[in-house]
Amino acid sequence: MGDAQRQGLAIDGEGGLLAQLTKLVVESALEGELTAHLGYGKHERTEEPGGNARNGVRSKTVLTKAGPLQIDLPRDRAGTFEPVAVAKRQRRLGSIEDIVLSLSARGMTHGDISAHLADVYGSEVYKTTISTITDKVLDGMAEWQNRPLDPVYPVVFVDCIHVKVRDGQVANRPIYIALAVTTEGNRDILGLWAGDGGEGAKYWQQVLAEIRNRGVEDVLMLVCDGLKGLPDAVGNVWPATIVQTCIVHLMRNSFRYAARQDWDAISRGLRPVYQAATVEQAEERFLEFDEQWGSKYPAIARLWENAWAEFVPFLQFDREIRRIVRTTNAIESVNARIRKAVKARGPLPQRAGRAQVRLPRRDGPGPHREGPGQMDPEMEAGLKAFDITFDGRLSAARRRPDNHNPPTPKN
Repeated sequence: MGDAQRQGLAIDGEGGLLAQLTKLVVESALEGELTAHLGYGKHERTEEPGGNARNGVRSKTVLTKAGPLQIDLPRDRAGTFEPVAVAKRQRRLGSIEDIVLSLSARGMTHGDISAHLADVYGSEVYKTTISTITDKVLDGMAEWQNRPLDPVYPVVFVDCIHVKVRDGQVANRPIYIALAVTTEGNRDILGLWAGDGGEGAKYWQQVLAEIRNRGVEDVLMLVCDGLKGLPDAVGNVWPATIVQTCIVHLMRNSFRYAARQDWDAISRGLRPVYQAATVEQAEERFLEFDEQWGSKYPAIARLWENAWAEFVPFLQFDREIRRIVRTTNAIESVNARIRKAVKARGPLPQRAGRAQVRLPRRDGPGPHREGPGQMDPEMEAGLKAFDITFDGRLSAARRRPDNHNPPTPKN
């Protein structure tokens, strides 16, 4: 990196350092593919007389993010070699940036990435270069974090996890996460926010206000972990939103007060409560649970009694709606990826007042909605039930001409 700068070599752009690294990596991969195809390495002799052999190279120009790039494609005499790194008739090619970002998103440290590129492709990429590449994502992350959102969401899940952040010294910081189910049945991460200190309803108020300012006019239901004061914060932003305690969090918190050997029995005892058809039936099942376990684990009974007001809305809806609300695998997956990144890399760096949280990308610089496709039948049934139960608020949003293009909030 330092040598390139002293020589006046640009990092990106045509003829820059990234273009040269991409050429080196791709050509090394092609040479490895041909070795696997022929069964012997370069400068070695085949044991079969008249067998297939290397037959020089031919040049091919492909388009990359760094500009046009000339690649030397190795050939074989029999013409049976079918390269994968640069396929025949392929004119566009990913860059070394894509490889580095993909490996970084999977939890590899800069040192691991440098060693991987050296082992697999025989190319030496310094850790400072890898850091330069990954830092370029931050601008895109800021754009993603401030993108306009849809005007209405049937369900928004909010959660908070605590991770170690390095800002002069290492400290535990909360990472606030908001994930929504869209009117098309996709799951969309609305944003990630790094807070200070412990989780608090006051900071959630700021997060929800920011989401509203990015174009979200209505949320039918918000699912949370039962944080005190959060329902009031939600009501200040979206007065018509129903706040629902997350069943998964409620069950996990219950297990904290019980011995491990009783978890299965407690789970069986509480299942009839949250699967009840009506509120009255749930109250009866809870009284039965309290009679069986209340004397041994009174803290569990108090936990459910304190959360009852935010738990019972769940029981008013059809099973199709319950199925969507009860499914928290998507946000748990986001939490797991953040924890994996912290475990692999150590504490997250704090730059520009915001902790850097990088997750695997698809088409953009950060985590975003699932790709388009045929809607899952259960999801489709759930969205129809939402629309009926909430008096057509979803279908009204679909009819708006600017449904996917809400106004960009002003600073």
